Amino acid sequence: MARFVDIHPDNPQPRLLEMVAEELRNDALIAYPTDSGYALGSRIGNRDGRDRILRIRGLDERHHLTLICKDFSQLGQMVHVDNSAFRAIRSATPGPYTFILPAMPEVPKRLMHPKKKTVGVRIPDHTFVQALLEVLGEPLLSSSLILPGETEPRTLGWEVKEELDHEVDLVIEAGDTPAEPTTVVDWSSGAPEVTRRGAGDPDRFA
Repeated sequence: MARFVDIHPDNPQPRLLEMVAEELRNDALIAYPTDSGYALGSRIGNRDGRDRILRIRGLDERHHLTLICKDFSQLGQMVHVDNSAFRAIRSATPGPYTFILPAMPEVPKRLMHPKKKTVGVRIPDHTFVQALLEVLGEPLLSSSLILPGETEPRTLGWEVKEELDHEVDLVIEAGDTPAEPTTVVDWSSGAPEVTRRGAGDPDRFA
C-alpha cells in the first residue's frame, strides 16, 4: 500500500521533505502535485523507476520522459541548449512547459529517446516541488500522471491513492493543482515545435 503524506502547500515541513527525499534515494516511486496536475517521479538512478512509470501510463520506450529541474542552471547540465533556445526557454521558466532537447552525456541512455537521444526537461513553478528538489539535490525523473485512455492529469491526492495504491510507494498531497498538462515544445531540431498545447501559452513559441 502507498503511504499518503500531507504537506503544507506554502510552507512545506522540512521533516516531511527530507522523508520524501530519503524515500526517493531508496528507489521509491512517488505521485506528487505540480503546477500542471499530478506526476509520477523517481530518482534518476532508480533503474526500475522508468519501467514502473511507463507501465502505469501504458507507454512504450519511445515516450519522452522528463527531468524535473530546480533551476535553469541544473537544466543546462542535463540538456544542450543552443543560443536560439536559451533566451526563450529561460524567459518561460519556471512554468508549465516541457522542452524536448538533446541530452547531455550525464543523462543515462535508458532515459533518452532511443533514436533521437533527446529527453524532456522542465522547471515547475510549484512550492513543494521546488522545496523537494532543493533537499534531493538532483533532478527528478518524471512523467505527467495521465492514465491510459485519459487526456488530463489527476489532480486529487486521495483519488491517486485509491487508484494507484499498489502501483506507487508514496502519494503526496500539497494543495490544489490544475488539471491541465504542460505545453510541450520540441526544440531538438534547432527550432521550436509545439507538440502538445497545455497550460503554458504556446503562442510564444509559434
